Amino acid sequence: MDFPVIKASGYILVHTPNILKEGGSTQTTTRAKNPDDEYLKKLDDYLRTFEEMVAYAPNQAYIGNILPDELKDIETPWYEEENFIEGGRFGDFGEIMPEDEFYALLKHVDVFDLVKLNKEFIAEIEAKVSEHPILKEMKIELGEGEELSELEALLDNHAEPLYLGEKLVGCVKRAHESDVNLNAHTILENLVAKASAVLSIKNMALKNDLDLTDVDYVLECSEEACGDINQRGGGNFAKAIAEMAGCVNANGSDVRSFCAAPAHAVVNAAALVQSGIYDNVVVAAGGSVAKLGMNGKDHIKKEMPVLEDTLGGFAILISKNDGVSPVIRTDIIGRHKVGTGSSPQAVISSLVTDPLDENDLNIKDIDKYSVEMQNPEVTKPAGAGDVPESNYKMIAALGVKRGDLERKELMNFVKEHGMPGFAPTQGHIPSGVPFVGPASVMMKNGQIEKAMIIGKGSLFLGRMTNQFDGISFVMEKNSGAKKEENSVSDKEIKNMIAGAMRQMADNLLGETE
Repeated sequence: MDFPVIKASGYILVHTPNILKEGGSTQTTTRAKNPDDEYLKKLDDYLRTFEEMVAYAPNQAYIGNILPDELKDIETPWYEEENFIEGGRFGDFGEIMPEDEFYALLKHVDVFDLVKLNKEFIAEIEAKVSEHPILKEMKIELGEGEELSELEALLDNHAEPLYLGEKLVGCVKRAHESDVNLNAHTILENLVAKASAVLSIKNMALKNDLDLTDVDYVLECSEEACGDINQRGGGNFAKAIAEMAGCVNANGSDVRSFCAAPAHAVVNAAALVQSGIYDNVVVAAGGSVAKLGMNGKDHIKKEMPVLEDTLGGFAILISKNDGVSPVIRTDIIGRHKVGTGSSPQAVISSLVTDPLDENDLNIKDIDKYSVEMQNPEVTKPAGAGDVPESNYKMIAALGVKRGDLERKELMNFVKEHGMPGFAPTQGHIPSGVPFVGPASVMMKNGQIEKAMIIGKGSLFLGRMTNQFDGISFVMEKNSGAKKEENSVSDKEIKNMIAGAMRQMADNLLGETE
């Protein structure tokens, strides 16, 4: 079978402490209940600088300057200054963007003139834009900008503010006077998701020398929804993102399944390529404003920085087999079915062991598992524990029960086949796919042969079903053997058959005359 390949990937982070303060769900709900809440008063003292956020080891792993396994050798807590690492804002997979540059990108992707920026800010940021390797090529036009008084008037008319520290540098207007689906907060969330996805695709293209005009289709898989009062989730993020990224020959659509959506999207993309419908499909998603500072109260209680100050984004290109890039084994797909159930054993069995059993593999045949890759320093203070480690222990325990492992091998399996969590808690962002890039590198270097990417989603949050969801796929090192090209193409064969049938029909007609 000629499997599709993961041709390239890109990963970005955006440091957004001010969007966190104004737009994150924990902050907005707290402010609505009590604007003078102690948490809001303390928040500024626990926000990181851009330099601190860049030097944070998990962030360096996310953009590709170190492999996730290297985090094991770095002292914790990673957020302490003595445990910072060098690496810089640009990595092998992408970059970490500061908030001021992101505001410029936010303005650029807004096609309805809803983002307004201050004149002074534009004058200051234009120099940085002109030096950025991607932004300078996008020919960003920021316009003349607005006076501060004009921005303040817009805030009085329900606009969302854009701050840098205490300085108001812009705002996002509402797109409709009464439609809640087009209010300023929703527009901000959607433009942020759009802009960070565009940045992800552009970084993927830059780092891998790709021509984005070759992209046929884009699948967007965030957890946002865009539409109006009559079609609240109508979409289409994918096409809007493709337009701004320069994928001029692409169509696209959105995939939704809470945190499981990225894995669903990759499987869909693989099917589209393997079927021959498209040659090059991009799976992409930007970040979530709502999840910024989500666990901030718990972080401050523990006297630690508010670590959820970061938007995440990613892009993955799935293409025809090139004999080099890692393949997606479309014959090894795990599915959480409607009748599977929601017990941990049922979930892990459906996503991990069932597809392996169907292909005569056991859990040790997969070198690395990528599950819910949330950074444990974010989740532990909130009482959620080390999410990746918990997943690995469940896989190992099932392996022991099945006889794939001896009990004494359990913790060693967790160490060897797992990895520390390194992705921001941005819902869909940490769900399996952050390891696609590192896995590709490790396969190229001969460190691993197979990796399983697992996406899981909590559908009950939408109040439409109590169902759980999940899907998994296996990446495998390319053997270098591509399907041999037919000496005669499928189209030529069809034409030959059609010609023969026409000749037969002519002969039959001749006999009856």
